[in-house]
Amino acid sequence: MTNRNDIERLFKAHYSQMFRMAVTLLHDDDNARDIVNDVFASLLDGVPKPAVNGGYLLKAVRNRCLNHIRDCEIHKRIANRYFLENEEYDSEEWPDEETISQIYSLIRNDLSPQARRVMEMRFSRGERFAVIASEMGISETAVYRHLSNALTIIRKKLNENG
Repeated sequence: MTNRNDIERLFKAHYSQMFRMAVTLLHDDDNARDIVNDVFASLLDGVPKPAVNGGYLLKAVRNRCLNHIRDCEIHKRIANRYFLENEEYDSEEWPDEETISQIYSLIRNDLSPQARRVMEMRFSRGERFAVIASEMGISETAVYRHLSNALTIIRKKLNENG
């Protein structure tokens, strides 16, 4: 089913229904459009697929939407866990250069190599949890745990140092 003409036919026949489903789940036209396009792009990758029909396409869109929502939720949980426990955040003052230097030092010296790599991939490169997990050969849950533990260590050490 990787024939380009068949995929174009599927695209024309099912795009609007797939797009509506994605918008309903995500409440965001741009992300919905990206996800539907990703589903069709995956059909073009040359890997043989099972019988591709409307049901298959709708399930693929639903699953990608749910993955996107999960990634967003994980990101929000990490941000909330750090910021809600950090009293200094309420004052909306960003860390000064010395604090930033301390954070980098803590990342280099107090985190495990794997946690350090997860932090770098997430915050320096802006990678999604799924990409980090895939590249490192670990689960997305493990990525979350590494980030959560790293933020806990950094927060604790910063609070100890005032």
